[in-house]
Amino acid sequence: MTQTVISLKDVWKVYHMGDVRVNALQGLNLDIHQGEFVSIVGPSGSGKSTSMNMIGCLDIPTKGHIFLYGKDIAHLHESDLAQIRGRSIGFVFQKFNLISTLTALENVTLPMMFQDISREDAEERARSLLTRVGLADRMHHRPNELSGGQQQRVSIARALANDPAIILADEPTGNLDSASGELVMDLLKKLHDDGKTLILVTHEAELADQAQRKCLLKDGKIVKIQKRRD
Repeated sequence: MTQTVISLKDVWKVYHMGDVRVNALQGLNLDIHQGEFVSIVGPSGSGKSTSMNMIGCLDIPTKGHIFLYGKDIAHLHESDLAQIRGRSIGFVFQKFNLISTLTALENVTLPMMFQDISREDAEERARSLLTRVGLADRMHHRPNELSGGQQQRVSIARALANDPAIILADEPTGNLDSASGELVMDLLKKLHDDGKTLILVTHEAELADQAQRKCLLKDGKIVKIQKRRD
């Protein structure tokens, strides 16, 4: 049986805004298996961003349990969770989240510094990753010297820095033109073909349909799961 890498069990996330209680997630249940390509799709306000934070172990639930490789994240010290998350999950964000004062090479090198990898080894791997995403000639450019598509490719290289088994992409084409978006999706699908677990959070049905499993989110709940027919 394929290993379950992330498991959400009856996950609730409740926010209190003054006297108002907002149930961002209401009993979310989802198992993601090693090597899968899973998409989470839904309209604005459906809970996609909150579900991404939960799946990515960036936040803990108000109620319920999240297991990362069988470990309940609520029972981990934040420093231990950060280390496990840093090794296990690579994040690709809609707004790229690159550090503006660093070059592409430095942005990709940085996550490895937090995993006690030597600078020499980290820079060598960063060069290899930037070459892999087609940016061998842009390594020493800062984000404001790169197009949106190039910045997103830097963020994909950064997500791969610690060779995580899981890639979590949050609206990765949301700020890109259609040609750049297709290139980014091709890169992500190639990573899945190479064995990575790919989780795509999107509002675009066309992108979500490319996944092996599509989870439709509405009002903080998964209301339908569809398997792709190949």
